[in-house]
Amino acid sequence: MAEVTVAVLFGGRSGEHEVSCRSAEGVLSALDPARYEVVPVRIARDGRWHIGTRDGLGVFAALEALRAVDVVFPVLHGPFGEDGTVQAALEAHGIRYVGNGVLASAVGMDKDCAKRLLAAEGVRVADSVVLHGEQSVRRSERERLGLPVFVKPARAGSSVGVSRVDDWSGLPAAVRTARAVDRKVLVERAVPGREIDLGVLEHPDGSLAVSPALEIGVRGPGFFDFGAKYADGGAVFTVPAALPGPVEARLRELAVRVFRSLGCRGLLRVDFLLDHDGEPVVNEVNTMPGFTGASQYPRMWQAAGIGYGRLLDILVETALRP
Repeated sequence: MAEVTVAVLFGGRSGEHEVSCRSAEGVLSALDPARYEVVPVRIARDGRWHIGTRDGLGVFAALEALRAVDVVFPVLHGPFGEDGTVQAALEAHGIRYVGNGVLASAVGMDKDCAKRLLAAEGVRVADSVVLHGEQSVRRSERERLGLPVFVKPARAGSSVGVSRVDDWSGLPAAVRTARAVDRKVLVERAVPGREIDLGVLEHPDGSLAVSPALEIGVRGPGFFDFGAKYADGGAVFTVPAALPGPVEARLRELAVRVFRSLGCRGLLRVDFLLDHDGEPVVNEVNTMPGFTGASQYPRMWQAAGIGYGRLLDILVETALRP
């Protein structure tokens, strides 16, 4: 008999609905049926919750039903799931769940807030300008940022709505693209260099482990946007990344520092940019990284000798600790 009932929560109302479904496919197939009774819970785009084969429920009825499970694994990406909203609802109903809590999830989803908090902790982040409403970038800000810049929705993931701007004439269109996703927009100085990711994993005893570093390369021109992330062959991942020992040690120390600074729990992916001098800049964090077959986080732990199934075991065990 399975010992633990795990509800895998996926889908959602965000633009990353399909990515979440793909992540959940991996999680659902890898949870050991000898250890877990697995209950799939799909949140439709209209916000209805489908628990197993039951008809769609409203959120409060669904949460009441989920009181019967031991733990929820919220494989949700983007707003209405990764941003602390679902975490708050689960906590309000006394339901245990895998991963980060309300505050860390909310801060991690808002790139501007995360950057401000990390900068206050002395962690280097890229210079940026935040646009609210119909604001635009002033001349003095353009001179400070230089070109190119990246224009991003402040509260979205999977590089949805992100554009690279190489000439200021392209800024208005890029801002419109980002604003279609989020009214709060980040215009960020580009940091030329290498893209390096590290994963942090909390074990049930509270200790933290850091994965081998993964380097992202993109085939052809462009950057690591949504298409490169999820198109077959769009990106090249090298893990472990070829890094000098002192640089890798510095990145590992910073990854743990970021985890603790944001008050994280369970897991975190930290995305770094290494400039041409080898100095690390935190690009962004991901409090519920992708779990698809193409995703960086499981690949990094696989390189550390922790397979997909064992990785899920650790996450569940950590969520269930007293």
